[in-house]
Amino acid sequence: MLNLAHYLDVTAGKYPEGTAVILDDLKMTYSEVAMAAHRVANILKAKGIGRGDKVALMLPNTPHFPIIYYGILHTGAAVVPVNVLYQQFEIEHYLRDSGAVAFFAFKTFEGEARKAFLNVPSCKHFIVAGPRDWLDAPEVGENWMHLMMAADTEFDTVQTMPDDTAVLLYTSGTTGAPKGAELTHFNMFFNAYYCAREITRCQPGDVGLATLPLFHSFGQTCIMNASVLGGAAITMLPRFETIKAMEVISRDRVNLIALVPTMYFFLLSVPNWKDYDFSSLKVAVSGGAALPGDVHRRFLERYGLCILEGYGLSETSPVASFTLLGEEVRVGSIGKPIWGVDMRIMRDDGSFGDVEEPGEIVLRGHNLMKGYFNRPEATSEAIVNGWFHTGDIGKRDADGYFYIVDRKKDLIIRGGMNIYPREIEEVLYSHPKVFEAAVVGIPDESRGEEVKAYVSPNDGETIASQEVLDFLKERLAKYKWPKDVEVLHQLPKGPTGKILKRELKAMATAQQQDE
Repeated sequence: MLNLAHYLDVTAGKYPEGTAVILDDLKMTYSEVAMAAHRVANILKAKGIGRGDKVALMLPNTPHFPIIYYGILHTGAAVVPVNVLYQQFEIEHYLRDSGAVAFFAFKTFEGEARKAFLNVPSCKHFIVAGPRDWLDAPEVGENWMHLMMAADTEFDTVQTMPDDTAVLLYTSGTTGAPKGAELTHFNMFFNAYYCAREITRCQPGDVGLATLPLFHSFGQTCIMNASVLGGAAITMLPRFETIKAMEVISRDRVNLIALVPTMYFFLLSVPNWKDYDFSSLKVAVSGGAALPGDVHRRFLERYGLCILEGYGLSETSPVASFTLLGEEVRVGSIGKPIWGVDMRIMRDDGSFGDVEEPGEIVLRGHNLMKGYFNRPEATSEAIVNGWFHTGDIGKRDADGYFYIVDRKKDLIIRGGMNIYPREIEEVLYSHPKVFEAAVVGIPDESRGEEVKAYVSPNDGETIASQEVLDFLKERLAKYKWPKDVEVLHQLPKGPTGKILKRELKAMATAQQQDE
């Protein structure tokens, strides 16, 4: 048997009174979290949910997340994390595509979640969680606290196999709708085990900061699962706010932070930074986007701590490479492949590149998903002869350090969040007045990149930028909203009629320089 939830019970058995989660003045021990997860498992079992089923959750970084996450896994069902920023239509896709039979949503996001649930008949159960004193009956579905109070604290964990799906992590692509990467119990366990042992090196008594969203693979593996395996506490910040994050680091004597580059940028922008005690920090890691060399240098000068940079994708559980404690830090490098992962540079003809030769990063190993859920063609396109094609262009130096040099995928990374232009473009094309649309990324000092949209109207139509933006705001999560929408009579095209995004990016850059 290998069930990821089993290791929560193992840690609770070793350190029952050890602090597991912190949310401001709320603290829960490992014993309390483990028993609460058993209650969730019993709730689901009573509804006939078990091995092979899918259960969605749309929860912020509060104790509800690990309790419900591990409770689902105890039953043998797979977790389908949903981005809490999503709107109805985006949520509907997750529920419908995964075949989720139950859906846990937090009170704050109940409105959009409820509308999505009601439009997906195959999802039978809607459970609303909220603050600890929230006992009202939701408009639709059941109150989580009512169910918890009636559930037993004992549960016999379902014996899942290492290759059974534990988590269905949705990731977009250049082909439109997000696809569910099937990550197994072994994928998730071993990636977290490696993080706990070699990257964060967390142990009982340590405190990790969970402000990366736990619905995302980075926070889920490197903070939540790794901390549980290491017996460390997780102090939760539901939403990244710079001053609040600094207060929590100081208040809870945080030892480990895992952030995206934008978060480090904001931490370094606080003028009264000396008012916050960061002396407890032992490890600082970064991922999700390239870390600017200036941010790395300034953090080291200010706090005496070298940020360790890594690389991964939802399809790789996510960690694929890292610079480990004690290794030489090469600024701009994503480190070396982690143990058990083979990473290469591949030429377009399928052969492997030489040292310093750019090419697509491909990899294979224990961290690789078993495929995209119900999408065999997409799986066979991504995994060729056992090698997963990342879509990122990189190079390797003579000492085995890897570097990202470009992107093969049409991707914008805004504040560490992946945004796929194609997804926004498809929504734009559904606007009745839009003839053509293109979305590009433009440089931004604090967030790395910002989103800009270009549209041209149908013949005889006029369209305003704000009208287009309002249309997008009703259909997409806020982090995908363009900073600017520009209306052109027609978009630039090449001889084959293809929209020339490089010209649009050049236009946007020139406009930035003029401002």
